[in-house]
Amino acid sequence: MRKIVNINRLREYLPSLFSAFILICFFAAKAQDLNGVDVHFRIPLEQLSPEETVKVKNYYLLSFMQQKELKKILLADPSLNALAKKHQKQLQQALKDCEDTGCLLDALAYPKQDIETANAALRQLFRTSPILSNLVKEQLKPSGTYYQFNRLPPEEEFIAAWKKDIDGVNYAISVYGGGKAPHYPKIDSIAFDVHARSYFNLLCDVVAAIADNPSKLDLFFGSSLEAALRLLEINERFDAANNEPMTLTENKAAFDRIKIMQWERYPYSLILVPGAGPEDPNVALSAAGMLRCRVAANRYKAGLAPFIMVSGGAVHPYKTKYIEAVEMKKYLIEVMQVPEEAILIEPHARHTTTNMRNCARIIYRYGIPSDKPAITSTDKYQSYFITNMDARCQKELGYVPYRLGKRLSDTEQEFWPLPQALQIDATEPLDP
Repeated sequence: MRKIVNINRLREYLPSLFSAFILICFFAAKAQDLNGVDVHFRIPLEQLSPEETVKVKNYYLLSFMQQKELKKILLADPSLNALAKKHQKQLQQALKDCEDTGCLLDALAYPKQDIETANAALRQLFRTSPILSNLVKEQLKPSGTYYQFNRLPPEEEFIAAWKKDIDGVNYAISVYGGGKAPHYPKIDSIAFDVHARSYFNLLCDVVAAIADNPSKLDLFFGSSLEAALRLLEINERFDAANNEPMTLTENKAAFDRIKIMQWERYPYSLILVPGAGPEDPNVALSAAGMLRCRVAANRYKAGLAPFIMVSGGAVHPYKTKYIEAVEMKKYLIEVMQVPEEAILIEPHARHTTTNMRNCARIIYRYGIPSDKPAITSTDKYQSYFITNMDARCQKELGYVPYRLGKRLSDTEQEFWPLPQALQIDATEPLDP
């Protein structure tokens, strides 16, 4: 009889036990996913100029290849050296012969056949140079910047990272040199009329400026990388460097507080407020942005979380000089009386998908507990958009950077960060 009772009691507890098992499996898998990834850039942004910051955040492997020890090995390879000389010659020839922008852009871009030639040479170097395998093990993999390749064999991860970087370089050249539509054309398009004769003359000047700096062209990808950076510069699109290094500038007070935070006192780690840009270039903060900040400030004052993160780049309208996150922070401090040490900014996101992704990155990189839920706090429309945003994330990012929890209200939604968010995307050079 006792055995029957015990079995019946066990049946009563089975649903709860199963739920607990699922949660344990989830967090165990998450811990395993982050095994060996400490999520920090190995080239510290604190030491970089805005241009170098843009380069590191977009083209992480190429940035390492330009460092002294690795560069020496690459320069000694005959195949890679031949590619570098070929591209230098193309620049000089383009200045003499080109009569249209297409010709100039062909000289700047990295052609598919040369990518394949470089692939073969890099594979051979990887098998003979321990420095390259050490680069993957000690720099690329731990940073999480190529997270989608982390489970590949080291050689394949290295080649995949190289191809992703050079594809990103070509993307920047096609958009900010050739006028190809970016992912968000209304806010991120080229600043020039590519059909005007004056633009052809400007592009000639770009090619001449690149050719005039041979120290940047000695590596096999040097001229194309330099082209991507120069084109981003003349379009005033070094957005990826905005407010960096954030831990020493806008986020310093909150970052210092994170180190001593007693997280157990709060049900949530932070309150994420996605931005809402105005359409008037003379308006710093939209009405929607103000209202979202008010809701989040009320949740903060109710003790839901120790931090508010405001997220949004220099997005609306086109070429605005205002950064949504910076303006929301000002509003929270000056109007809502939220202390600066309770506010984190994320000043790069260009869409709700990257509001979520970039928040996840900061949670990992700042040492905020990733196993503690956070919440989004915004207007009703955007809050329910986030609840149903998985398909858009898959389409635009290639993954979903968060796991949703329960809905708290029409304006609040639980979520946990996922480590896929660490993957960089150079086809979004303003917010890679």
